[in-house]
Amino acid sequence: MDDDHKSVYEALHLAQANGTPVALATIVSTKGSMPRHAGSKLLIYTDGTIVGTVGGGSMEARVIKVAQEILETGKPRLETYTLNNIKDGDPGICGGTAQIFIDAILPTPQLLVIGGGHCGVELAKLGKWLGYRVILSDDRPEYCNETVVADLDQYVVCKPDVILDHVKIDAQTFIAAVTRGLPVDVKLIPSLLETPAAYIGLIGSQRRWQITANTLREEYGLSDEQLNRIHSPIGLELEAETPKEIAVSIIAEITMIRRGGTGKMMKAPLGSITA
Repeated sequence: MDDDHKSVYEALHLAQANGTPVALATIVSTKGSMPRHAGSKLLIYTDGTIVGTVGGGSMEARVIKVAQEILETGKPRLETYTLNNIKDGDPGICGGTAQIFIDAILPTPQLLVIGGGHCGVELAKLGKWLGYRVILSDDRPEYCNETVVADLDQYVVCKPDVILDHVKIDAQTFIAAVTRGLPVDVKLIPSLLETPAAYIGLIGSQRRWQITANTLREEYGLSDEQLNRIHSPIGLELEAETPKEIAVSIIAEITMIRRGGTGKMMKAPLGSITA
């Protein structure tokens, strides 16, 4: 392994350990004269900082720009670059071509469950089973510990409205507030809306959410655009009743949001499917 590859792999390992999003660009194939060969790698951070190289010059600058776009969308791309313009900084005019695969390597998605009651516990268990980094929080120590639900990544005993003092919330964080009622919600929601969380869900009936939303408008000046970020009542409509069923409903909606699904039934009428 050459020094460039070693540096890239070491930086990638550190990024994953620290939960830092990065993009990895790899030359898949080359044709003609190129400064770097197939297999060469470049690691790109969100701010454009890099480790390694795929050849430098204008091509590398274009790869970095695409990588930053991919870090926002999460969708990998296979790009083709031809080095034929000295004015653009290409190292030569031999017309060499490279195919470069660029993919985002994002942190493990994080599930923050606020509220350690029956539904919160079942949701935390299900989230861990699905591979999320799971954090359970409650202001009551007896509801937030390894005895209540084992093997979670973090247990945070604090008042809901100061959760941001204890947990880093990023664009890979999914928040399920399974709280005890209006007094908690109106203090909690404004702080959650200040975060880039991918999902913020609040348990309760439609009536509870309407009262909460009206209070947040009147007392905190929140707009409908802000409030529309909140998924409440939380979850998909499954007629769920038990804590386990409610947890399935919640994680199903989170999965739908995360994967870009619709939540519709996939069953198709007989005769509508062609071979």
